[in-house]
Amino acid sequence: EQSKALWEHLKAQGHIDAKGKVQDSLKKALKDGTLTVPEPFAPSLGPITEILRKLSGRLEIKNADDRRQVRTRQAVLQSAEFKALWDRIKHQTTYRVQFDNEKLVEGCIRALQGAPQMAKTRLQWRKADIAIGKGGVEATEREGAATVVLDEADIELPDLLTDLQDRTQLTRRSIQRILTGSGRLDDFKRNPQQFIELAAEVINRRKRMALVDGIKYQRLGNEHYYAQELFEQEELTGYLKNMLSSTKSVYEQVVYDSDIESTFAAELENNEAVKVYAKLPGWFKVPTPLGSYNPDWAVLIQTDEGERLYFVVETKSSLFTDDDLRAKESAKIKCGKAHFKALAIHESPAQFMVARSVNDVIAILPQRKV
Repeated sequence: EQSKALWEHLKAQGHIDAKGKVQDSLKKALKDGTLTVPEPFAPSLGPITEILRKLSGRLEIKNADDRRQVRTRQAVLQSAEFKALWDRIKHQTTYRVQFDNEKLVEGCIRALQGAPQMAKTRLQWRKADIAIGKGGVEATEREGAATVVLDEADIELPDLLTDLQDRTQLTRRSIQRILTGSGRLDDFKRNPQQFIELAAEVINRRKRMALVDGIKYQRLGNEHYYAQELFEQEELTGYLKNMLSSTKSVYEQVVYDSDIESTFAAELENNEAVKVYAKLPGWFKVPTPLGSYNPDWAVLIQTDEGERLYFVVETKSSLFTDDDLRAKESAKIKCGKAHFKALAIHESPAQFMVARSVNDVIAILPQRKV
């Protein structure tokens, strides 16, 4: 009840949202030392502050005076080169998903069979000296910590099927087939909560991939597209420390979100093969079953022979999916690839790719030409 009261207080102050996500106001209050708690919690303000500081992470202070509106560079936006690039990527699509439930169940069974082993449930207790002072409660751990392994017969088992159904949205029948087929039900008896979390993660990950494995995109009619005029109509703003001056972009500055994007933009500016490009704005979205996907870049490159090649590029620090792409993000990128493939109706269509640098794009030019 006390935890709920503290939660409601933080929510009422606007420090967390309805889902418990930390807001910037909490980070600022922690940084300024202005965090307040209800009177009953006042003696524990110190420990509460420390816990919230660990959970909230760093506050990125942005100076409002550094905020700038980014203007379009008309010489690029109205150029024939950019029009040719935009005509290849502007059209919208719709998609259909061919969902094979049997294949999903089999995949979940294999994934759960290969999941890590489950340790037995353990209880651990520690001893500490508690001191209550003006600064709050301080605990100093003493020797004597101990761990006890629980006997499986002493563990009260929760409703496994209902819990997994709530977490995965699969039918009870499908979940029952996955669990029995995996041969891992003994792990559930050994450590119920850990098994439920593991099984839910395995099923949801396979479900995300199953949604995109059979996805097919179809271009909508000629009247469904992102108009080039949106670059002028939709306002784009950024902060000075996250902006890079440009001459080849449709905007006078590139607003970047990471170091990899900053480096990529600089490479685009300095590479003579790159004629025009755009950091695709947030309103340029590809529909997917997992939510909208916003690719990073549209690029026009001209070869030494004068051939123009068009690319949509997603920049990542690694080309290996497991290294830095979460499963959901990886699935969205797969959808993006299928979307642009459906738009490949021109003689030289835009090619979608994931790249670490402009050199990765340049490297495929001879292969593309063949």
